[in-house]
Amino acid sequence: MRFTEQWSWCTVETIRDVTATIREFRLRPENGFVPPYPPGSHIGVSVMIDGQPARRSYSLVENDDDGTYRIAVRLAPDGRGGSRGMWQLKPGDRIEISNPTSLLEIDWSRRTYCLIAGGIGITPISGIAAALRRRNIDATLHYAVKSRGDAAFHDELSALLGDRLAMHASDEGARLDLDATFRALPDGAIAVMCGPMRMLEAARRAWNDAGRAPADLRYETFGSSGLMPTEEFRVRVKDTATELVVPQGSSMLDALNNAGFEVISDCQRGECGVCAVDIITIDGEIDHRDVFFSNAQKKENRKICPCVSRAIGVVTIDTLYRPEAAHR
Repeated sequence: MRFTEQWSWCTVETIRDVTATIREFRLRPENGFVPPYPPGSHIGVSVMIDGQPARRSYSLVENDDDGTYRIAVRLAPDGRGGSRGMWQLKPGDRIEISNPTSLLEIDWSRRTYCLIAGGIGITPISGIAAALRRRNIDATLHYAVKSRGDAAFHDELSALLGDRLAMHASDEGARLDLDATFRALPDGAIAVMCGPMRMLEAARRAWNDAGRAPADLRYETFGSSGLMPTEEFRVRVKDTATELVVPQGSSMLDALNNAGFEVISDCQRGECGVCAVDIITIDGEIDHRDVFFSNAQKKENRKICPCVSRAIGVVTIDTLYRPEAAHR
């Protein structure tokens, strides 16, 4: 776990629906203090799922109130239950959160920035867009959604960016052309994106095909997104008789820790790689949902980030955890 992580209590001050499936929460710390945090940060939230406490992470939305945190949560029927737990909150409820942190590093020295958001991925991108505007830095935001009705914070972003906001609504035939977008960027431009895994994989290919430096594409994804359906699967642990069932609404990391295998973790977003375990065999397919491993490493199927990645079928792993002998 991150040693600098601190948890404190907040009160849910206001709740509003920004789209039919995205709900905004403003959280006011009970200690009256919101520390400075970099754009693109997220907080951990302790949320109740089926009567049990669980931890989820949500990106911080651009906020003109420095006394509150502002997050937005998309209701995900195929998720692990965090969004359903959040949507059950009411104004006045108390909730415990962690201090803000960010794994999305931004190089503020560049002259041109291309921002890309897919769906709920607009949450961290909104803060980065506002920070760039405050610095009078050239930035265009490409916002891809299924329909304009799905575009959270559209009016705010339009007021902030004007014609620098490019909407791409697929039901209008206005799909985002990543190849053309990246090839049109000047030399030295940097792209920052957050979206579902399919979008990220497409962006990686387009960025590389455009001949750009891989390090100049910065990104986040959300752990509920994958290339395969979210289904129940089974995990076998090497050198034990243990076979665990990972239900649709839980993660492999939770299943392993609940069974006593003590897999250490940090971000729980598929970004840091701290929780990675070895894959021994797979009877089925692995759905790598992390952004830590490269495409080549994912094809090798030697390791998996159990905090977000899943499988179809049965996967045998080695956590490298060895319990102390009862007698020495």
